Amino acid sequence: MTAISDLSRLLATMEPVLHAVPYGFAVAARPIPAAFATVAEEEGTTVIARQADLQAAGVDPGPAFARISLTVHSDLAAVGLTAALARALADKGISANVIAGFHHDHIFLPWDRRQEALAALQELSRA
Repeated sequence: MTAISDLSRLLATMEPVLHAVPYGFAVAARPIPAAFATVAEEEGTTVIARQADLQAAGVDPGPAFARISLTVHSDLAAVGLTAALARALADKGISANVIAGFHHDHIFLPWDRRQEALAALQELSRA
């Protein structure tokens, strides 16, 4: 699969997918085996994992976040994708935390706004 860098093509083919379980963000002193992502910061290591996995590890999962993944293979050097996603969600008053993997982008947003966020991203893709 070839990475796409053209913003118009990325938006038209992004196909957002809403994951069925809530995620949490936590600072953990030890690795969480089922973590989706970790971010090493000076203050500690942030772990992003399914809330159930954080709870099973004895870590407070904090507020529930939904994860929406874009199925398009976005180029890490693509310009404007994160801005377009953030704008579409901001216009609806929805906060967004984006993590880019090598192949796909993943957006974490408040669990209770997940359906509205998915609809906003689908609308952006059709525009």
